[in-house]
Amino acid sequence: MLAEQTILRIPGPTPIPPSVNRAMNQPMIGHRDQETKSLIESIKPRLKPIFGTAQEIMVLAGSGTAGLETAVVNTVQPGDEVLVIITGAFGERFAKICQEYNITTHLHDVRWGNAAEAQAVSELLKKHPSIKAVFATYCETSTGVLNPVKDIAEAVHTNSDALFIVDGVSCVGAVETKMDEWGIDVLVTGSQKAMMLPPGLTFIAASKRAWKVIEKNKQPRFYFNLQKYRDNLENNSTPFTPAVSLLFGLEQVLQLLESETLEKVYQRHQVMMNMTRAAFKAMNIPLLTSDPAASPTVTAIKPEDFNPEDLRNIIKQDFKMTVAGGQQHLKGEIFRVGHMGYCSPADVLQSISLIEIGIKKIGKDITLGRGIQAAQEVYIQQL
Repeated sequence: MLAEQTILRIPGPTPIPPSVNRAMNQPMIGHRDQETKSLIESIKPRLKPIFGTAQEIMVLAGSGTAGLETAVVNTVQPGDEVLVIITGAFGERFAKICQEYNITTHLHDVRWGNAAEAQAVSELLKKHPSIKAVFATYCETSTGVLNPVKDIAEAVHTNSDALFIVDGVSCVGAVETKMDEWGIDVLVTGSQKAMMLPPGLTFIAASKRAWKVIEKNKQPRFYFNLQKYRDNLENNSTPFTPAVSLLFGLEQVLQLLESETLEKVYQRHQVMMNMTRAAFKAMNIPLLTSDPAASPTVTAIKPEDFNPEDLRNIIKQDFKMTVAGGQQHLKGEIFRVGHMGYCSPADVLQSISLIEIGIKKIGKDITLGRGIQAAQEVYIQQL
């Protein structure tokens, strides 16, 4: 029995609620039948509050990266100038997609672990007045940074006519998101993070400003053509075969989020972040990010006196708990603890307890329970 017990604490894919798993086990239905149209009709309006938009949200069968590529090919074309803000591996992915399509790409590299600053974006836009779009990552999964997209959006629109395009894959559904109010022109997220589903769906919405650009854009695209998805969505359909089982699951996810309320969902993620950060501070283990730059969905830890890979291995071996390692030049330098989606303060306390044991077992002299106590105190204070 215990061989089947696993504890997943990575920043995606995240655990799936049992009711969502049950929903996805429903018998298959015809993807062009009325049942699927009714399902899409139910889902459509309920996604909008999560994005903070009055615009329709297209649902594509594909990964989060499919959503990023969709955002690129629908808004810019070869020869256009764009600015990509890079605060980690997924900012770099946006840049690679742009470069693959022969788009003139200006890079704003920020030290990994730091958040982007709106003032620096303003200066770059003044320096490059032909920029057509600015790409940014809301939560940079690889570093645990939450970028100030509201402030960046203001900088973009104050200093240019560029579109502001945001990767929200690892935080939309867990943090406050006001696409329309903040001036985000295209927003993308994926199913396997705060949306509490398996990988396989990407969600994308575009502002009225963005649609004007998309409709005039001559960049060839077929599967990723947002106009096809918009037109089909009017009839509660999709241009290509939808991931029907995931749509069943999505309907149940929306029910769970509505029952808890988005405000309480956001509060829960804030509490889990504060508990996790307090625990590692109490153990005198450095964090990669500052408190103001920290994401409520994933915490990156940068130990100075033990190997994070040794810790990851021991807790996987002893407890079947998985935490994430570092990416690219941070590989072997950090580990990352996910706390998003189907995750509660009780789960955080479990994770911290097992990590403490793991740290002790790999030879670091810590006082067991110190991190747990700090996390408990945060939880009590924030009731």
